[in-house]
Amino acid sequence: MLTQLERAQQRWGGANKLIDHWLENRRNLLVHYCQIAGLPPYESRQSLPSSDHVKAFCDLLVDYVSEGHFEIYNRVVSACETNGQASQAIAKKLLPRIHNTTDAALDFNDKYTASADDNVLMQLDEDLSNLGDAMETRFQLEDELLEVLHSKHS
Repeated sequence: MLTQLERAQQRWGGANKLIDHWLENRRNLLVHYCQIAGLPPYESRQSLPSSDHVKAFCDLLVDYVSEGHFEIYNRVVSACETNGQASQAIAKKLLPRIHNTTDAALDFNDKYTASADDNVLMQLDEDLSNLGDAMETRFQLEDELLEVLHSKHS
């Protein structure tokens, strides 16, 4: 996912402040994901992360998802509506698919912020794997939106 982000930043970075902001927030989210999952480029973890570290990740996750739904997607769709039927059709096709990935993020957040039980952390690896799959799908779909915004509206 970090490699995919680097490609996105190389392709679209600097062309639009909205895109730069979006990609920077994605980077922050991915860095924290890799840290709590013990994935490269960070050290593999010898023990479970603290619940505070997981909750901090959850805050970033919810902020990222919310920003997409309530700010960025609306701006992208508005730009697409203003600048052509083809762009609007692409956005309307992608947004429901992006919204489908939101449930995984919100379920993860609910599970790891609502529970004071440290035993919940025992399921963290499996839950992170499932969340990672949903995030990867989401990022691919968002990149398609970025391509439309960049190629047709920058």
